[in-house]
Amino acid sequence: MRVYFDPSVLVAASVADHPNHPQAAACLHSVRAKRIEAFISAHGLAEFYSVLTRTPFTPPIYPNEAWQLLVDDILPYFETVSLSSKDYTETIRKCADQGTAGGRLYDALHLRSAQKANCAKVYTFNIRHFQQLAPELAGNISAPLAV
Repeated sequence: MRVYFDPSVLVAASVADHPNHPQAAACLHSVRAKRIEAFISAHGLAEFYSVLTRTPFTPPIYPNEAWQLLVDDILPYFETVSLSSKDYTETIRKCADQGTAGGRLYDALHLRSAQKANCAKVYTFNIRHFQQLAPELAGNISAPLAV
């Protein structure tokens, strides 16, 4: 099954004290075992790094550690989806038409990436915002289940 991963899931999988760590880590294990064909956007890679290095985790995650997590746990197992400038402008136009403001644009870009990769599911811990942006995909947007 082709699954798009919002960085919120990968952050949870990478931080042992994160409240969603068990289910996110189990899902990442399924990716490594090739039971899930995993996708993330190029922007999602940057978002993953940014969140890991700016959130006040205890202990903190330093830039070189965040990079190593990307190298070891994500890049070998995930296909990266790149959006074109047309994808960006169409997504921004759609957000403007729908009155979507602020950081929700980034969620819309994740959804555009999932559609571009023909993913059957989108895993996120920001379910409500994703479903509001794409009600037609609501049944395919969920948090990962512990497997």
